[in-house]
Amino acid sequence: MEQVSSSWEEWKQQLAQAVKIGESMNMSREQMAKRAEAIGDFLAQRVDPRNPEQKVLQELWQAADQDEQQAIAGAMIKLVSGQEVH
Repeated sequence: MEQVSSSWEEWKQQLAQAVKIGESMNMSREQMAKRAEAIGDFLAQRVDPRNPEQKVLQELWQAADQDEQQAIAGAMIKLVSGQEVH
């Protein structure tokens, strides 16, 4: 498994790559959001944030209920969708 990047931009690139892989597997946005929720739970509980943006995201995730976490996961996917992957 690839290590979580310490740079916010690199982290978004990693997420964009994961979204592209999901799209190539014909996953719907809803399916990707469900996977993103599971990953969000894992990251919030077990991975130390490596930059201020990840810290804010972790705090938001931990404060959110399940519906709000779904919205955060969907927003993150939307944020990186269409982003050019390097």
